[in-house]
Amino acid sequence: MHLRTLARRIDVHSFRRQYVGALAPHTPHLLFIDDEPALRELMTERLTDRGFEVVACEDGEKAIQLLDQFAFDVLITDLRMPGIDGVSVIDAARERYPGIIAIVITGYGTVRDAVDAIKRGASDFIAKPFQFEELMHVLQKAMEQGRLRSENAYLRSQLEERYQFGGILGRSRPMQELFQLLETMARSTATVLVTGETGTGKEVIARAIHHNSPRRSNRFVALNCSALPETLLEAELFGHVRGAFTGAVGMRQGRFEQAHKGTLFLDEVGTMSPSLQMKLLRVLQEYEFERLGDSQTIKVDVRVIAATNSDVSRMIADGTFREDLYYRLNVISIKLPPLRDRREDIPLLVKHFLEKFGEGRAIQVAQSTMRALMAYRWPGNVRQLENAVERAVALSGGRNEIDDGDLPPEIGNASEAATPTPHEFPEDGLDLPAYLGSIERDLIGRALDRTQGNRNKAADLLRIKRTTLVEKLRRIGVER
Repeated sequence: MHLRTLARRIDVHSFRRQYVGALAPHTPHLLFIDDEPALRELMTERLTDRGFEVVACEDGEKAIQLLDQFAFDVLITDLRMPGIDGVSVIDAARERYPGIIAIVITGYGTVRDAVDAIKRGASDFIAKPFQFEELMHVLQKAMEQGRLRSENAYLRSQLEERYQFGGILGRSRPMQELFQLLETMARSTATVLVTGETGTGKEVIARAIHHNSPRRSNRFVALNCSALPETLLEAELFGHVRGAFTGAVGMRQGRFEQAHKGTLFLDEVGTMSPSLQMKLLRVLQEYEFERLGDSQTIKVDVRVIAATNSDVSRMIADGTFREDLYYRLNVISIKLPPLRDRREDIPLLVKHFLEKFGEGRAIQVAQSTMRALMAYRWPGNVRQLENAVERAVALSGGRNEIDDGDLPPEIGNASEAATPTPHEFPEDGLDLPAYLGSIERDLIGRALDRTQGNRNKAADLLRIKRTTLVEKLRRIGVER
């Protein structure tokens, strides 16, 4: 077997780094799953000779992990495998990529198996043993049929309820954990601090909390604290009476009053001046304040959700943010992951934005274009992805498929930069067990670093059992 193919199958993190970009615009990318090593090796070599870019793996669990990171064009899977079977792999693949072509191969070629696989989205079914040319005939026919039915297949694909919460979308583990937290804390009245990079959806999170809380029938009031100078921001928060300052020609309610019995969202709270932070702290402690220019105390019942993309810990150390205000705001903490750390959510988000901007049109995304979208680092996160999809829909004209030319240039350039370089095989050979062992040690070390030594969480990241991880640690000499 080629070292390049073997390394791709073993080192999933290396696979993510190297194969999230498009290798060639018109090269079909194929995922082959079978628990027979000899068949995997043979099919990889022969399909590669026929012009496919092939990644092979031995079980359904690894296949789903690869599907989370890469938009394959074609899936060929064994039906009966230990653990996750081929039909479940097809289900997972079509959830992520409705246009993917799936073919089942099996030694248990009953009519019932064939019918079930095709009902679940397989294009065809072939029984072992088979001739390679027979597989190629089935594959070529399926690819042609896939091109013809892709439009209807895309329309039939619907976002599933378990992948969203209050308009927030995500199937990745960080988002699923976030949904569980939101479902629990939305029922409380505790103050929330939402942190995350620009464009991760902090206001969307705040609205989801409000609309899933007992306060949903009252107002959700939002204020961007960075958009106003200090004097105007104070008036916006607490209101003013006539003559309180130049231009105050009448009495005006502030955002706290407007949000009475509801929710107040304070975005970019880290930009507040120290004096205004002190006044906000008093309101959060006493739930009372005075309008500017007035001595009458007003009591309110407001749930405050604050957000910032700043490093609050550093601001506290620098003396620009009050530590006591931070603890008052940070009763419940929510940290939103950047889009680059949940790439498996990109197909789901793209699908949602296509429906939003498509105005009823049946638009899909070419797999090479999806690869480009998944390769990009998205410094502007979900907001930037939304803008990119809106632009692509506008440039697509009357076409029903978005291609690479519709994307912003920086995304296409990133895809080209991500094109992998094949591994060089040393002239004098290599020690394969040692090479694979170093890959395994590296991945285990990264998983433990990310989870701060928590073996249960590290095993989850590596998609193995904890007992398997413990045994591997013992084998490589790391028992504690």
